[in-house]
Amino acid sequence: MAGAALMLAGCGFADSRSPVPAFMRGKPLDPPPPEAPPDVRQMLRNNLESVFVATSYPRRVRVSPPHHVLNGLGWMACVRAELTSATGRPLGTQTYRITISGGVILDRLRVEDDDTCASESYEPI
Repeated sequence: MAGAALMLAGCGFADSRSPVPAFMRGKPLDPPPPEAPPDVRQMLRNNLESVFVATSYPRRVRVSPPHHVLNGLGWMACVRAELTSATGRPLGTQTYRITISGGVILDRLRVEDDDTCASESYEPI
């Protein structure tokens, strides 16, 4: 019994979901506070090349309001623009979903017509 007590004493406290008595569990951590909504329009004005290749000559760039990422701490928004292909052929309107965290555009993904970006409202940047 003394050996088991000595082993447990060296382990410290178990995490909040461990199957041990409550007095031995650590306090659950509070989730970090959510980030303030980013100013996506300003971010795109300053960093348009983080979403579009310069040779695509983005025109009529529009952005949706930011929304919290459902399974994370960041934000997502949809961006639309009229683009041109590398050969100079017009591609028409293309829509991208961008992921933002810590005031930085981390990722972009081209979306299809049936994506939720289709139902968003857009404002020019």
